[in-house]
Order: sequence, then C-alpha cells, then structure tokens
Amino acid sequence: MRLGGIDIPCDFHLIGHSDADVLLHAITDALLGAAGMDDIGQLFPDTSDENKDRDSAELLNLAWIKIAQQGFKIINLDCVIRLERPKIATYKIAIRQRIASVLRIAVDQISVKGKTGEATGDIGESRLAEAHCVALLKKSIP
Repeated sequence: MRLGGIDIPCDFHLIGHSDADVLLHAITDALLGAAGMDDIGQLFPDTSDENKDRDSAELLNLAWIKIAQQGFKIINLDCVIRLERPKIATYKIAIRQRIASVLRIAVDQISVKGKTGEATGDIGESRLAEAHCVALLKKSIP
C-alpha cells in the first residue's frame, strides 16, 4: 500500500486512478484549497491517461510549485489518516520525512495521526481508507 509517499507492507492495496495515495491527495487538496485554487481533480483529472497509475508525490510536487509561484509558504500541515490496518505508528516518521522532502519543508511542520474505525463501518471493516489534512499557508506580500 502506498501511503504518504512510502510503500507499507500490507495484504491489500488501495484502488484509484493514480497510485491511490489518499494522504498525498488530501495534502494536495488542502494546499490548493488554502491557496484558493482548483482542486486535485481539476488539475489532474482521472479521465486523463497521463494520470493513470501516476505517483501522487509527483502530483503534490506539481501542485505545490503552482501554489508557491503565487507567493505562498507552508506554515504547517495537520494530517489524519483513517484506516483500520495496517497500523501506521511505525511509519509516521518516514511518512513525515517523505512529505517534507516533496514539499521542501521541515519535518516538524508536518503532523500525521492515524485513527481506526474501531472495527465498525467501512473503515473499521477495512473496506475504506480516508485522509484529511488542514494546511496553514502564509502569503508573502510583494
């Protein structure tokens, strides 16, 4: 399973048009939204063959370049991954490091938390994984 830009050993994988990295997609949308720009689906439509199986880190990087060109800097990212398994506690540092590398920011600007479904609902029964991110940006005044 690809999550936060790293491969995590798991007996199943997420399904999506790109590599289905729900965390990097959530971060991309949070950054775009905080900058008042189009969402990930408009920039990288799932109707485009170019985006089939595409690395979500590449999509995040390209989106961030557009945002940074508008004068924005990242203050911090607060991320929550909701999935029953695999447990991500041992991967959180690697995930934060990968995100920091893609965005060229410090690891301590990124928070990553894992939450389960407590064995209930689609998340708890491992039919669904989702991620949310709140991004705080600051725009430079020319």
